[in-house]
Amino acid sequence: MEASPFSEAAVLGAGSWGTALSIVLADRGIDVCAYGNEEPVCDDINSNHLNSKYLPGVDLPENLSSSVDIADVKDKPLILMVIPSQVARLVLQDLQNAGIPKETILVSCTKGIDPENGAFMHELLEQFFPDNPIAVLSGPSHAEEVAKRMATLATIGSDDEDVARTVQNVFTLPWFRTYTSSDVIGIEVGSVVKNVFAIAAGAIDGLGLGDNTKAALVTRGLSEMTRLGMALGGKEETFRGLSGMGDLIVTCYSVHSRNNRVGRLLGEGNTLQQAIDSMNQVAEGVPNAKHAFELARRLEVRTPIIDEAYAVLFEDKPIREAMQDLLQRAPREEVE
Repeated sequence: MEASPFSEAAVLGAGSWGTALSIVLADRGIDVCAYGNEEPVCDDINSNHLNSKYLPGVDLPENLSSSVDIADVKDKPLILMVIPSQVARLVLQDLQNAGIPKETILVSCTKGIDPENGAFMHELLEQFFPDNPIAVLSGPSHAEEVAKRMATLATIGSDDEDVARTVQNVFTLPWFRTYTSSDVIGIEVGSVVKNVFAIAAGAIDGLGLGDNTKAALVTRGLSEMTRLGMALGGKEETFRGLSGMGDLIVTCYSVHSRNNRVGRLLGEGNTLQQAIDSMNQVAEGVPNAKHAFELARRLEVRTPIIDEAYAVLFEDKPIREAMQDLLQRAPREEVE
């Protein structure tokens, strides 16, 4: 394995996913500074080499530090964005005000859409930093397993092949393997829409339904994801890959999935607010459902599962009624 092209890097976000990716970078021999807005979390990382709030029980590398001052990360040659989409604009504004070199590579690892204008995360980065090289990282990669160095694969997307390969070099370890792609919008669509289906999959568990139901949900969800992504210019093969089908499978079936947990709590009879209040991290699938629904309407793409998820989350439609409406739709050919 060749040496990393960077000796330093920064991660915007000190939650579970940001900390897990910081571990990957640190294991690559890179000195990492994770920027966060919770001083106790940053102190825990710096003093105890732990993130007890978001990744309890995981020992952090010595070359991983944290800061609540964005000035401490602005000069790093590689910056990962790993913050909830709802606050991404605020953090990027702070980073823009701090000033970064034009050659700094920015990598979005956030699976969401900007609530202000509906932009995907790579588009938001381009709005704030039009002169910087930009990439995205996505795939089946729960933070809890990445932090334990379990074998993980992901996709690096960029319009610039050299940038994609540079970031791929960084994310090449004995236990973390990446592939490159030029289909940035396809990767982004998969990373966003899979969260909506994860809520639906969790609801299936909460309702006490079985493997047949969930397998059908995942399969038909992949069809919706592909239709929506291709309408935006994504490539069909992307949705059969790690950032599409791979991420969809893991988030619909895993106990680590926050979105799956929200759906399971809803299926068990909890309100949406009760489900959200029970968690200490953001479930991107809730706002993603709204954005995906609106996007599908604008593009005139048929998305029955997304439509029912939206109705449950934002129109108080009973989950069992949503399930019945899906099953009782007019028959059609599978590939239609």
